[in-house]
Amino acid sequence: MTAPLSSSRSRAALRISARVSAELLLVLAGLAVALWLLGRMWSVVWPLVCGLLMTTLTWPVARVLRRRGWPPALAASVVTVLFLLLLAGVVALIAVPVASQSGELSDGVVEGIQRLREWAAGPPLNIGDAQIDKAFDSAVARAQEGLGSMVGAVVTGVSTVVNGVVTAVLALFLMFFFLKDGPRFLPWLARQLPGRLATDVPVVFARGWDTLGSFVRSQAAVGLLDAVLIGLGLWILGVPLVLPLAVLTFVSAFVPIIGALFAGFVAVLIALVSNGLMDALIVLAIIVVVQQLEGNVFQPIIQSRGLGLHAAVVLLAVTLGGSLAGIVGSLLAVPIAALIAVVWNYVREQLTDPAPGAGEDDPDLAGPLPS
Repeated sequence: MTAPLSSSRSRAALRISARVSAELLLVLAGLAVALWLLGRMWSVVWPLVCGLLMTTLTWPVARVLRRRGWPPALAASVVTVLFLLLLAGVVALIAVPVASQSGELSDGVVEGIQRLREWAAGPPLNIGDAQIDKAFDSAVARAQEGLGSMVGAVVTGVSTVVNGVVTAVLALFLMFFFLKDGPRFLPWLARQLPGRLATDVPVVFARGWDTLGSFVRSQAAVGLLDAVLIGLGLWILGVPLVLPLAVLTFVSAFVPIIGALFAGFVAVLIALVSNGLMDALIVLAIIVVVQQLEGNVFQPIIQSRGLGLHAAVVLLAVTLGGSLAGIVGSLLAVPIAALIAVVWNYVREQLTDPAPGAGEDDPDLAGPLPS
């Protein structure tokens, strides 16, 4: 016979459940308020994010100059001017041609999807169901919207002219000040914070900066290699729109997993429409080979340490970011998830009990510093 439930234990379990639920609701409310404030301050936050991302790319050059004895202001000025010259060259040689061919690229994708639809409707599949037709129509609309957003992100993200000169100027000025005064920020921050926060917050900031810099630089290098190799293969096969497809491949590298699938899908469709089925299959083979080289050769060499995120977490982050903020959310989703993982790992380190006897053998492992 089953023993009756204990009323005292049941009430205690309900109280604990209610308390945990209330705490979760408070955390969710805090996150909602933080997101609302972020949206209200986006005109300031977006230039700050752009400035930080540009600083992660240019900081290695500034660091080399500073180590050679250059004054911080001079090193930051030289790097900023070189970055502006490079930016102007990219706009003139890449962004403008890509923008002029974006309509042709979008039309090619739509035509390729229509051909797939016709193929699916014929033998051997003979799919003619209304739901399938609706799915293909939805795919056409999503391809047009996603491709337009991606090309727009290329143009605005590289030249930062189409969507506002103010954002470009603010981001560049912030990049200059980050390059000039960045190393003094953490010591200054430590002096402003009381007690234990003076130790914890700078450590988290330093780890987050290392993670962000590693992600941006490694993804840029891997994306450039992918764009060059795939673009070379498309050029050899005589596939049109090589430059827009190469730029699309480069930008898609900043959206792990999903970006590579999207860029490869677009390249295969363009090859199918312009060169036929055989060349489309060759393009597919080239993309598969390049992606295998990326995953097994390029990325391990270029990216010395990963973000510590599981592939499922990356997929969920990209999906959530895209649903919340479109292409910008997809681009920023993985770095934000990695920064959250940095904070969580540090908190877990501080809350983990030290191994038995560790405090006796090594005073540095005895636990958190006193406040």
